[in-house]
Amino acid sequence: MRLRKRQRLVLVALVLLLGAGSAALVLAALGEKVSLFVAPSDLAEKPLEAGKRFRLGGLVAEGSVERRADGEVRFAVTDGAATVTVAYRGILPDLFREGQGIVAQGTLEAGGLFRASEVLAKHDESYMPKEVAEALKRGGHWKEAGEEGGASLPPAAGGEGR
Repeated sequence: MRLRKRQRLVLVALVLLLGAGSAALVLAALGEKVSLFVAPSDLAEKPLEAGKRFRLGGLVAEGSVERRADGEVRFAVTDGAATVTVAYRGILPDLFREGQGIVAQGTLEAGGLFRASEVLAKHDESYMPKEVAEALKRGGHWKEAGEEGGASLPPAAGGEGR
């Protein structure tokens, strides 16, 4: 009887240990894939450490797109309150342009330059990531649907229809 209790205790301990190890591996794998979303004003208030991977979202600032001879494109992303310079090497989305809402994924360099590995532009007027819309509203760069200029708040991001 005593032996059976000990075997059961060892089995339970082994199952718990394996479960904890599996959970740790899953969390470690997810930690590498999940990216934090940051707006330019968030970076101005609390800068992130250089080399940390995250997503930067906002509008491409007017007059900021610079195409270099080496194939690199530099542009500024703003939320109305702050601006971050982005460097990207690759093919930009067809809808990329000044005044366009974008989300770029990459890392911040020590000098404050955001080195993007991926740039995404909204695919039509009814879509903008919720985080980008909220950052633009906080920065005062947001116009409700029907107003002149600025981005319009789509129903999915908290505007009409909510």
